[in-house]
Amino acid sequence: MAQFLAPITACCALGAVLAAPADKKFAYVDLQPQANQKLADNFGSGREGNNLAELPKGEQTFEGVKFKIEDGLIQLGSKLLKEQRPDKVEGIKVGKTFAKLHILHATCYGNGSMIGQEGKEGDPLFVPDDTLIAEYKVHYEDGSTEVIPVAYGQDVRDWWFTDNSKGVTRGKVAWKGDNELAKSFGGRVRLYLSTWENPKPAKKVVDIDYVKGKDTPAAPFCLAMTLEEK
Repeated sequence: MAQFLAPITACCALGAVLAAPADKKFAYVDLQPQANQKLADNFGSGREGNNLAELPKGEQTFEGVKFKIEDGLIQLGSKLLKEQRPDKVEGIKVGKTFAKLHILHATCYGNGSMIGQEGKEGDPLFVPDDTLIAEYKVHYEDGSTEVIPVAYGQDVRDWWFTDNSKGVTRGKVAWKGDNELAKSFGGRVRLYLSTWENPKPAKKVVDIDYVKGKDTPAAPFCLAMTLEEK
């Protein structure tokens, strides 16, 4: 199983917008054909004001990586979601060779019921660290497959956070913002960047499947994917 790159220490605060190096060539993966959640609509249980309406749209650079932020994202399922979502979204088209895959993603739920406090076993909204909550299955033109794991606490955490919330050990916080519901509980929202080094950069990738992991309260979502071609 291929692994994510270890996180690189940023030269400034986590979540800052850094310019992309001029020598990097990026290409965007279009998630909109499979998108099932609008940024401006309410996430999770559907409570008013719980959204990503504040996230800037269009071509954006987060932690040195360019992403294209559009109206929709891919939300995987959880029994805690108001609207039914699938546990698997297949056939996200790529059709290119690339050296690295950059992913902008997060999850609803995982911290526990009380924002600002660490959850524990038995809490219906708690997910233990290192739990596999999703996978990206990368399908090559020659029929081979690589699996990119998404582990809670390593790659992503609950998108709601406070200053006391833990960070991630393998990914990076890419963006921090606000929404009205999180603010009413004394919290904010954040998104995470994961970078995967392709072990077969000369082979064309046909498509990618986004698949929920073991049955947990987590409801993973993916906003954007960017290919780094060199």
